[in-house]
Amino acid sequence: MGFWSDSEPFLVDPGLSCPAVPTSLSSNQPLDVSGYGWTRDELPATVPPDPGAGSSGAMPAEPGRMTRSELQAWFRFGASDRTPADVPTSPPLDLEIGSGKGTFLLQQAPREPGVDFLGIEIAKAFWRHAADRLRRHGVPNARLLWHDAAAFLRAHVAGGVFRQVHIYFPDPWPKARHHKRRLIQPPFLRELHRVLEDHGDAPTGEAGLVRLATDHAEYFEWMEDAVARVPDLFERRGYEPPASAQPGEVVGSNFERKYQKEGRRFQGMILIKR
Repeated sequence: MGFWSDSEPFLVDPGLSCPAVPTSLSSNQPLDVSGYGWTRDELPATVPPDPGAGSSGAMPAEPGRMTRSELQAWFRFGASDRTPADVPTSPPLDLEIGSGKGTFLLQQAPREPGVDFLGIEIAKAFWRHAADRLRRHGVPNARLLWHDAAAFLRAHVAGGVFRQVHIYFPDPWPKARHHKRRLIQPPFLRELHRVLEDHGDAPTGEAGLVRLATDHAEYFEWMEDAVARVPDLFERRGYEPPASAQPGEVVGSNFERKYQKEGRRFQGMILIKR
């Protein structure tokens, strides 16, 4: 099945067969995140907000934030003793926000050995599960961080770090009183714009992209509105599944495979950095 547009829902054929994946976390198997999983408490200290910046608490321009090569050294991509000086031209780095059980990273990272992938997950149980999966499969170019994505980007990431940002099936927070907790908001889109590389083609793929997908129709409308409110930041185009998705899949995540038999409709878009 081919690409699908951002304006029309994608209806997965319930008859399609996909690889079997567990839909719950096992409590029997010991989990080991060594070398693959980091917690927010292990991150280096950052420069606190400027007290003279008013209520915005704006961070200094870059001090305290890590460049791409510094992030890759910190999370020990490749050799465990890699330092920024060892990698004057570091590989591209992608970010996945909300990695869940790590299926996207497990499938996509081996397909792009010339790109490093950092996943961030706020639910500690899922973070541990995903990091352990990456370790057991020996994926050299993917790592997991337990943290809040917005806080991590704001405090720890310098500008122009990520080639692409992947956000698949974020929590829709369906109740109106919880909408303020939704990830996709204009201020967060501005933060994504800051940490993305400039748009352009490269041997390792197109840079400066945010890839979004959801199964929640009202949240998709919310995303459309949020993007429309920052027209200076992004150009929008139709969604294209990643290379690791199976035929008929949107992403190929555990979440998607769990619900596709219900005939759920999935929608998405790609945002291109201006």
